Amino acid sequence: MAVRNLIRILSAAASAATLVAYARYRKEIREIRDCVDRGSTIAETAAGPIEYAEAGAGEPLLLIHGAGGGYDQGLLIARDFGEGHRVIAPSRFGYLKTPVPEDVSPAAQADAHAALLDFLGIGKCIVAGASAGAPSAIEFALGYPDRVRALILLVPRTYDPTNSVGVDDSMRSQMVLRLVEASADFLFWLAMRVARSSVVRFLGVPPELEAAASDEDRRQVTEIMRSVLPLSSRVAGIAVDSGITLSPWPLERIRVPVLIISAADDLFKTLPGAQFTAEHIRGAELRVLKRGGHLMVGQGAQVKSWIRQFLERKPAPAGKSPLNRKTRARDHELVPA
Repeated sequence: MAVRNLIRILSAAASAATLVAYARYRKEIREIRDCVDRGSTIAETAAGPIEYAEAGAGEPLLLIHGAGGGYDQGLLIARDFGEGHRVIAPSRFGYLKTPVPEDVSPAAQADAHAALLDFLGIGKCIVAGASAGAPSAIEFALGYPDRVRALILLVPRTYDPTNSVGVDDSMRSQMVLRLVEASADFLFWLAMRVARSSVVRFLGVPPELEAAASDEDRRQVTEIMRSVLPLSSRVAGIAVDSGITLSPWPLERIRVPVLIISAADDLFKTLPGAQFTAEHIRGAELRVLKRGGHLMVGQGAQVKSWIRQFLERKPAPAGKSPLNRKTRARDHELVPA
């Protein structure tokens, strides 16, 4: 009888805790939805409606977000290095309020980027593609070279003949992936609190690295986690990204200055593709972090410094490499955290 009563008490306590958590979730998800809904504008472009937001002033910087994102994730990423720029952050196909067109290829997305810039009256800009935003950034540089002042690829999803970029095969990451694919907002929100290390790993960061990070860096990781919510408003874009199979680009045709940044411990394994891409673009610079994972945790100052140096460097004449063979080899070395 005592055991049975204990089970009833524990069951009641668990139910009460779940109800309290769900009430907190409902409040927080309303706040997230309201913030996301208020923060953007819809551009009626030649490529159809495109959601976007802007921040800052200066030279235009088109920031293309990664998987699970939207314009809000783009603004988050640009916050670390976009100072002094007019940041334009679109939501890619299927994310938030940007609909899914018939053609969802990276080339079609690049055309949509060009249409958005036309709508805004912007001729030439810096283009930065993060993670799954890299394919359309590369397509934009190939299709609209006269509109690209410089191309920056951050922990990019790019083609490599021996490796595919994606969520690692661990059981924990795959379980979180199932939540994302099922658009399970509450369960993902709950996992952020009771299984943070699993969500961190799903986002491509070694959990032990994030656990040892500074309070500020962990707060930024939490912001990225929250930027995946509401999943129900992003699941169509996630499906688009999941359905894209990369094939080799004619990278030798890219003649704009290119900076590629990856991390050796990125659990999404972006480094092989970053190396392959850098090796096939004349004059491309590759910078590799030894630690930081896919979110480059704790490396904000280093990444900002690399980008600033890159953008301040005087471009070489078209078709010429700004780096000699010796310098390029050094750029491929790991940079200690």
